[in-house]
Amino acid sequence: MRQPKLLTTLRTYNRRAFAADCMAGITVAMVAIPLSLAIAIASGADPGNGLITAIVAGFFISLLGGSRVQIGGPTGAFIVVVYDVIATHGYDGLVLASFMAGLILLVAGFFRVGRLIAYIPDAVVNGFTIGIGIIIGSSQIKDFMGLDLASVPADFLEKLPVLWNGLDSFNLAAFIIALGTLLLIVGLRHALPRFPGLIIAVAVGSVMVALLQLPVDTLGGRFGALPSQLPVPAFPDLSIGRVIELFPSALIICFLAGVESLLSAMVADRMIDGNHRPNAELLAQGAANVASSLFGGMPATGAIARTATNVKAGGKTPVAGIVHSIVILLAMLFAAPLAAGLAMPALAALLMLTAWNMCEVHKWGEYLRGDRTELALLLLTLILTVLVDLTVAIGVGVSVGLAIRLSRRKSVESDWHMPER
Repeated sequence: MRQPKLLTTLRTYNRRAFAADCMAGITVAMVAIPLSLAIAIASGADPGNGLITAIVAGFFISLLGGSRVQIGGPTGAFIVVVYDVIATHGYDGLVLASFMAGLILLVAGFFRVGRLIAYIPDAVVNGFTIGIGIIIGSSQIKDFMGLDLASVPADFLEKLPVLWNGLDSFNLAAFIIALGTLLLIVGLRHALPRFPGLIIAVAVGSVMVALLQLPVDTLGGRFGALPSQLPVPAFPDLSIGRVIELFPSALIICFLAGVESLLSAMVADRMIDGNHRPNAELLAQGAANVASSLFGGMPATGAIARTATNVKAGGKTPVAGIVHSIVILLAMLFAAPLAAGLAMPALAALLMLTAWNMCEVHKWGEYLRGDRTELALLLLTLILTVLVDLTVAIGVGVSVGLAIRLSRRKSVESDWHMPER
């Protein structure tokens, strides 16, 4: 079934549900704003592109999606591939790759391939998720410790000696702000789980930098002012040569968006005892990525951390996700200058915690005690993700995993759980 959940839920919609959705949408927006900024920066894009993505893509994912509570936007899983595309093909290349990925997802949803998610081995998803977490964490060491480095290589093995040699520029003030922000996020998450602790913690760290006039980089100091309005939509360059050049990147973006959104919807189903529509979800992801690219945004997908926040805050229907996008738009229109004072170490702390959650360290013991073949597949995917390339990791991991599954000649039902991001 490809009908959006919004149409189903509106049949019995009432004022009480609308009030609950509004409160949940506002809460999720407070979580999404700092995350969207931080993910865009880590991806090598301007921070404003993260807000544009959360507004445009988040709106269409809720409007057309197959889940009652799914919240969409830029996610940590895209950081590695987005950074690579921007570094290799420029930001205009990323826009075209996102546009093509959206079209592929629309075709996939139309031909009802959403159920194929069950055939992707859990070990492959776990492996590249942990690998992405390691890469994200290593990319934030510079700002977390306030290192004075002109540039840091994208390659993991090349990055480590550069960071090591830059330790003599360690900035104690930046490190204290980053560590304090991280501890405050964790503390608020445990003490007040329904409270938008992310934006409060980042704001507190940034206010301390301003009040004490600490020698710490800020968002405005490094990137300038954020956009105060949405850009005029425009089509990317659709020349044949450029399309062929970026087609492999589009496939990877399509794969990540499809897999992560459907897995996130599955986790959301468990939280609300629901039943999402996978093909409607793929259509929504396709429309969202096409729309995001037209406005110059980044790739987007369902985000489990924001979706979980939505559920805990009382979100009942896709209206909550639409409200979340509208609130972020209003923040861009009327509060963009305030974001210029956000401290870079505070945003780095936010991404460090995201990377830690993606690694799911608490499950490593379970992986080590589990099936040796599955463990080997996980490690293979992880190593290829960190040391070689995400494209190679996914291609090899899925191929080897499906070969193993076929050799066993039995169906294995997925029990993978999306990590909190």
